[in-house]
Amino acid sequence: MNIDRVVLAERPKGEPTKENFRFEKVETPKLQKGELLLKVKWLSLDPYMRGRMDGSKSYAEPVSIGETMQGECVAEVIDSQNNGFKVGELVSGQLGWVSHAISNGKQLRKIPKSNIPEQTSLGVLGMPGHTAWVGLNKIAKASPGETIVVSAASGAVGSLVGQLAKKKGLRVIGVAGSKIKCSYVTEELGYDGCINHQSVASVGEFKELVARYCPKGIDIYFENVAGITLDAVLPNMNEFGRIAVCGMISWYSGKGLQEAMAFPKFWRTVLVKRLRVNGFIIFDHKGSFPEFRKEVSPLIQSGEIKYKEDIRDGLERAPESFLELLNGGNFGKMLIRLK
Repeated sequence: MNIDRVVLAERPKGEPTKENFRFEKVETPKLQKGELLLKVKWLSLDPYMRGRMDGSKSYAEPVSIGETMQGECVAEVIDSQNNGFKVGELVSGQLGWVSHAISNGKQLRKIPKSNIPEQTSLGVLGMPGHTAWVGLNKIAKASPGETIVVSAASGAVGSLVGQLAKKKGLRVIGVAGSKIKCSYVTEELGYDGCINHQSVASVGEFKELVARYCPKGIDIYFENVAGITLDAVLPNMNEFGRIAVCGMISWYSGKGLQEAMAFPKFWRTVLVKRLRVNGFIIFDHKGSFPEFRKEVSPLIQSGEIKYKEDIRDGLERAPESFLELLNGGNFGKMLIRLK
């Protein structure tokens, strides 16, 4: 049996293209004692993968040229020489953009049997959901009565941030990239309002819209995109406000940097408003994952928490789908379903 995989063919220069990826077939090695063979069922595509395509130092090692693209998967055990795993069990782990994988089991997490779809372990009950929960509760320390603005509000992280914030008694305003996404955020997820950033003609107009939606100012900004949204939100932050920096997708490929707010202006605003700006990486918060699952799982089972998935079929669609994700072409959690 051969393993299909997608490798990094070359590092992107600016915005990634399909030419940065290459499909390969490799022969499956024979299982050794303690190993298990996994058939990947679902692959998660996430914005952080863009940073790992570059060679620069970051919180995680970059993908080497010719190496399999990294990513979290849901997989089924189809053969096992490991006493800790049985054939037929479902697991999640960092297996990469592959059809099959061999593992020693050390970095795998078993998926408990329930009436919740298995792929949610990559979305609302996985890394994105945990990120939303940590950012809101541990980083921003949200309190009832406060106002929070969430960028990329219809995405895998932002959609849960807003719902959890509403349950805690906050006023929640989202920012999303289309009229349809904004309608989903307000009508389905229960946000108090949502701004379509594609409809604004200038930073000044955007700033005025934010002020209109947040007449008492902003206590918390959950940052997923940076760019023009950050420019519009920052002047509307209240004194002693908090910014939870989760991502900055609009700048990942070098776009928009020339138009970005000047650093002295940003730094002065942080100073005079006494803002707390806290970047966080979810890998530093693994210990809180059980607490997150315990709180959110029942809310999903009861239908109190809603989620949306953008599912594409076939490993061969991973590169093009990833490029769409980086440009806001997804609607919900981006997943690849493998045949």
